[in-house]
Amino acid sequence: MPFGVKVIRQNNEGLVETLGKYSHTLSSGLHFYIPLIQRVRTVSLAMQPKLLPKYSLITKDNAEVLGSVSLNYHVTEPVKYQYENTDSVMSMVQLVRGHLRDIIGRMDLNEVLGSTKEINKELADAIGDLTDIYGINVDRINIDELTPSKAIQEAMNTQLTADRERQAEISRAEGDAKSVELRTKAQNEALVATAEANAQATKTKADAEKYRIDKIQEALQGADDKYFNAQSIEAFSNLANSDTNMVVVPNDGADSYGQMTTFAKLLKQNNEKKETKE
Repeated sequence: MPFGVKVIRQNNEGLVETLGKYSHTLSSGLHFYIPLIQRVRTVSLAMQPKLLPKYSLITKDNAEVLGSVSLNYHVTEPVKYQYENTDSVMSMVQLVRGHLRDIIGRMDLNEVLGSTKEINKELADAIGDLTDIYGINVDRINIDELTPSKAIQEAMNTQLTADRERQAEISRAEGDAKSVELRTKAQNEALVATAEANAQATKTKADAEKYRIDKIQEALQGADDKYFNAQSIEAFSNLANSDTNMVVVPNDGADSYGQMTTFAKLLKQNNEKKETKE
């Protein structure tokens, strides 16, 4: 009976089916089998990448998020992988998607968008050894992207624009208030400075007047009767040279009334001079 030859490459295993039923496993190397009766299926044990395209996820607050996941896996048990599941890879994908939906469904939108690292770790822990039933082990899993839907993004952009405009209005109002405060402060300081200057000027003037009065009083305290008599004579002389015909004599000078004749003559001479001129 002729034999067939099968070479199993490194990091692969061969599953031998005899009359359509799995019989044994072949490791890497050269192997013989019986054609028509036996068939050899080759299963790779190498790590393989898998990309899960974007799909819809709903958050706790009913916001739609689009998520994409990439992972690396390898086959650990070729028999389970090949015979116990119709499509072990698709089963693994569905498991990952289901757990991610569960995690996202327990979080609010803001929490989802800010916790990608935590979600990724929780998803990896949730998957754990569950894929063993498919003969597969997930070596690495990573959430590539979590983005709000287009409608949510438009609403967020509108809210962001409104927040920026409101903040700008607040900043302008605060700037105006600060400007008014500074202007009022400057005006108040100017008024205080003016008042202080006026008060200082008034004080200086009062001090000068007081000084003048004090000096006059000092001079008067040192003056004798001769000084006051001289002042009286000068006053009467000025009065005689004026246009008036009345002479004012102090009552405390009654003992000098005899001198009035002289004052009268002076007054008469003054009037005659004025008439001659006229």
